[in-house]
Amino acid sequence: MAHMDLTNKNFDSIIGNGVTLVDFWADWCGPCKMQAPVIDELGEKYEGKVTVAKLNVDDEPSIAARFGVMSIPTLIVYREGEEVTRRVGVQSLDQLEVMLGVN
Repeated sequence: MAHMDLTNKNFDSIIGNGVTLVDFWADWCGPCKMQAPVIDELGEKYEGKVTVAKLNVDDEPSIAARFGVMSIPTLIVYREGEEVTRRVGVQSLDQLEVMLGVN
């Protein structure tokens, strides 16, 4: 599986275990569409090592607000539920690997 879809019901349990990269996105967002294949590639490349997940901000606005996500795509890395780093805007595979500390 390239990535996991997050909702209000599973968000905290998923980010609470290990290392998780969350892509905050929306269907109407052009840059988010550009980011999607990179997210899928990252998920396939590091399957079993890190969790790669996506959260649709239109479907789950309360989570986006909770983490102060004002622009999309916003990519946040969590370790054991704690935010370690974030970037706003389209990121390359190399940039995401650096964020995750796997490069």
